[in-house]
Amino acid sequence: MVSNDTIPGLLSSAVARDARGTWLRTDEGTLSFGGAAAHVGRLAERLTDAGVRRGDLVVVTARTTPPYVLVWLALASLGAVSVPTDPTGTPDELAGLLTQVQPRAVVTDAELRAVVDTAAASTRSRVLDVVDLLGDWGTEREVVEVPVADGIDPSDVVVLIPTSGTTGRSKLVMQTQRAYAWAGVGFPWWMELTSADRMMTTLPLFHVNAPAYSVLGSLAVGSGLVLVPRFSASGFLDSARRHGATEFNAIGAMLEILMRQPERPDDAETDLRLCYTGPSPAREWQEAFEARFGLRVVCGYAMSESPYGLIWRHGTRPFGTLGSVRQHPTLGTVNEARVVDEDGTELGAGETGELLLRNPTVTPGYWQMPEETAAAVVDGWMHTGDLVTTNGDETYTFVARKKEVLRRRGQNLSPLEVEEAILEHPDVLEAAVVGVPSELTEEEVKAFVVLTPGGTVDFPTLCIWTAERLSAFKVPRFWETVEALPRTPTSRVAKHLLPRERTPEEYDAEQ
Repeated sequence: MVSNDTIPGLLSSAVARDARGTWLRTDEGTLSFGGAAAHVGRLAERLTDAGVRRGDLVVVTARTTPPYVLVWLALASLGAVSVPTDPTGTPDELAGLLTQVQPRAVVTDAELRAVVDTAAASTRSRVLDVVDLLGDWGTEREVVEVPVADGIDPSDVVVLIPTSGTTGRSKLVMQTQRAYAWAGVGFPWWMELTSADRMMTTLPLFHVNAPAYSVLGSLAVGSGLVLVPRFSASGFLDSARRHGATEFNAIGAMLEILMRQPERPDDAETDLRLCYTGPSPAREWQEAFEARFGLRVVCGYAMSESPYGLIWRHGTRPFGTLGSVRQHPTLGTVNEARVVDEDGTELGAGETGELLLRNPTVTPGYWQMPEETAAAVVDGWMHTGDLVTTNGDETYTFVARKKEVLRRRGQNLSPLEVEEAILEHPDVLEAAVVGVPSELTEEEVKAFVVLTPGGTVDFPTLCIWTAERLSAFKVPRFWETVEALPRTPTSRVAKHLLPRERTPEEYDAEQ
């Protein structure tokens, strides 16, 4: 019997429960739990034939489509380690990731094959086409037992999650079979979902949310899983209607963008009843959203380093907060939270400090980065880098990010990575990238640039230059030239002294 503390264990249990039940739903077709398991078995055989073994790293250009979901499950069943990456990333970013991890193989598709071949040329990685491996994913095959490599353990690393830029040396979060499986078991319980629900995701498979909560959550509870390749505000509700979706997860500005769509009389005429998001919006705004779309929003907090974070408890509506500590539905109390000041002193009600988490889903660390790991995980406590206020009623309110990583369009980006791309231009002497307020929540990105003596580059040119080196969400929207960057007494750039408000001198790339 495969442990339910592993990814293949959840798939096996789902097949044993309802092999013929429909699991995957897309505009291209459907697939049962048993059919998915059969494809996973076939994929595992073909990946093995391609030389993939337990513990091998495999980069996957992870689109939110059934073939990539099935490949991910097959790699987990083999005990291999997936390294999912943004399929819209630039060739430079992909090449940087491949150079860093030196994977056994790269799984991609025909549309990206030329880019991947070029990026993989300097490595020994074998490039595999997902369609060649899988065939027609919508074909129902004879139900088979889910293949599981010998000795797979819940503590085995199963995914490396890129959390910042993939040029140069990316910060890769190691996560375990247990972390993903527990997230899958926990999510439907936290959200009060059943096998009658249909969970819809438009979120990327190269983050933790969609694979851990939606994919594995649907396996754990036996619900349907609706896959929509990308978020489209104009088509979102129509997709939900077509597939009878009852729940979806939102990140970033998704809800705000939906709210800004022209109102229609049928906005609430869907089967949607639940939405999971975070951080928590203002109460008035949230209630207006719920009333317009006829559903209930549940707020929470988690991170790649720990899918067990905070969430609104059943029957509670602590508006404006991230909720309380998430626990396991059958094992009970497994998760602890603390709020501490700069000296590590635990803080009390009404005080603001860094949120720390300790539970069995906390990352083993950052791949091949022992110093970063030692700084982030201390005595089992994950230092989240996020500032919260403890409210005295077991709930926490998000305040700000302590770490410099910016959050834009639902994704994390490193200012340093953006600065390095800008600095490659010969007319740029210095650059400082900061987050500035956005109308769509989260942050917009602004670059302050010092030109070289005699430099004449204009901002439209710099935008194009940067876009050729970075994904679109990383390219600054706002640009401004300055004669010099402010400095601290130790000569570091004092980014806190750079203006966050709009200025007459700045250039807006979206106008």
